[in-house]
Amino acid sequence: MAENFVSRRYSIVSSAIELISELGLSGLTTHNLAEKENMSEALLYKYFSGIDEVLAEVVDYYFSFDERIRSTVASKEGVGIEKIIEYFDAYATYYDNYYAISTLMLQYEELLHNINTREKVSTCITQRRDFVKGLFQEAIDRKEIIDTMTSDELAGDVSGMLMAHILKRRVIYHNKTFKQEFMDNLRRWLDLLKISVEKGE
Repeated sequence: MAENFVSRRYSIVSSAIELISELGLSGLTTHNLAEKENMSEALLYKYFSGIDEVLAEVVDYYFSFDERIRSTVASKEGVGIEKIIEYFDAYATYYDNYYAISTLMLQYEELLHNINTREKVSTCITQRRDFVKGLFQEAIDRKEIIDTMTSDELAGDVSGMLMAHILKRRVIYHNKTFKQEFMDNLRRWLDLLKISVEKGE
């Protein structure tokens, strides 16, 4: 019985993610969610107290892989740039395998205005940013890339690049997978930084 309860909650969260991807946060209503799950709204309340609890669970699920990815990358022996590539490769793979969830990145502003998700989202965004900033600082300290921009600025740039790719794929058809396209772009961008170092020597 408990297993069925947990499985149904997971199914509801998955449907909520799909609704957000299809309709945006405004489309996540108890009516739409119950309809997608083929259940009554009354039955939906057996699993969640309301849409705010569902949304909080969606955010928890979205960020649930962060710590594992950070731990894996941090434990690697590689140099800074290799770790940067591995870190974003992990997210690109995640978004390729579960593209609907990538839309959560485009909902950050609204999620930060929701009392039930604000602290979770703020904390996780900061943790992501700080980790990427640390990877860039390591690459700068190792003199792998130029120090014209700070590690914080570089972390902001690459995060913006990821966001732009997610948004672009929602409006334009692409032959390549998200991972192929984003990682190609990231590697070219990093190569420009490395080339600048070589030219300066």
